[in-house]
Amino acid sequence: MNTTRNIGNRTIGTGQPVYIIAEIGINHNGDLDVAKAMIKQAHDAGADCVKFQKRTPLLCVPEDQRSIERDTPWGRMTYLDYRYRVEFDEHGYRDIETFCAELGIDWTVSCWDEGAVEFMEQHFNVPFYKAASASLTDHALLKLMQSTGKPLMISTGMSTMEEIDEAVAELNIDTLLIAHATSAYPCATSELNLRMIPTLQQKFQSVPIGYSGHEVGLATTHAAVALGATFIERHVTLDRAMWGSDQAASVETGGLQRLVRDIRDVQAALGDGVKRVYESEHGVRAKLRRVMSPAG
Repeated sequence: MNTTRNIGNRTIGTGQPVYIIAEIGINHNGDLDVAKAMIKQAHDAGADCVKFQKRTPLLCVPEDQRSIERDTPWGRMTYLDYRYRVEFDEHGYRDIETFCAELGIDWTVSCWDEGAVEFMEQHFNVPFYKAASASLTDHALLKLMQSTGKPLMISTGMSTMEEIDEAVAELNIDTLLIAHATSAYPCATSELNLRMIPTLQQKFQSVPIGYSGHEVGLATTHAAVALGATFIERHVTLDRAMWGSDQAASVETGGLQRLVRDIRDVQAALGDGVKRVYESEHGVRAKLRRVMSPAG
């Protein structure tokens, strides 16, 4: 049974180091310098990958919302104009690609529509695609991303178990990864439901299961690793006070450094479940144990 997936030069799954994705999303607010600062932050913290969100605004923004005006850091503008304002074009992503290659960190995107997939396939070669929880029931989009031959990571927030089953049934399970998630920003601790991680592992035994978290704080993400998550995704930001809907549920620089460090420690501490006497215990054993067992 294959419970691993090859992502670029890395392997994700059972027995492998947890693959840590720092989701920049649209927290860059359309500013390449901010995006690069976030990439550098993720790299220096030890994350494996940074992820952006790619949309074709005309395809993603419902017609009845396009002309609705909103206040932004760049003045009052329509929702459609705002969506274009925070999108990077080919030049922007080329700059991101080059910067990530120089640092040696993976990068990818969540594609929100068919045009975004076509854009990425025409210009770039990311190691995998990610589908947002909102896209779980968009089977045509999911299948288009898988048709590229790249592994597909799907998130399961705002979804019923039946909807997850339906999506998995439509996809090639051999190149699929599934992330447990709850789509609230930020998410209340009581709604994280981390025991869904072993539930998904039991149900989809040949699929690597991970966790996409939107909570405030780090301890619950450590718990997800302890429960068996093979990859982790958390939103990142330079400052949670920055403008944008995802900033409050994001991890700042110091927090990201602690998160990566602690994930590595938790995974190392989990061990392999085989009982043994360690070399470091031999001296204490000889000194303190009054009765040795026949087996000892």
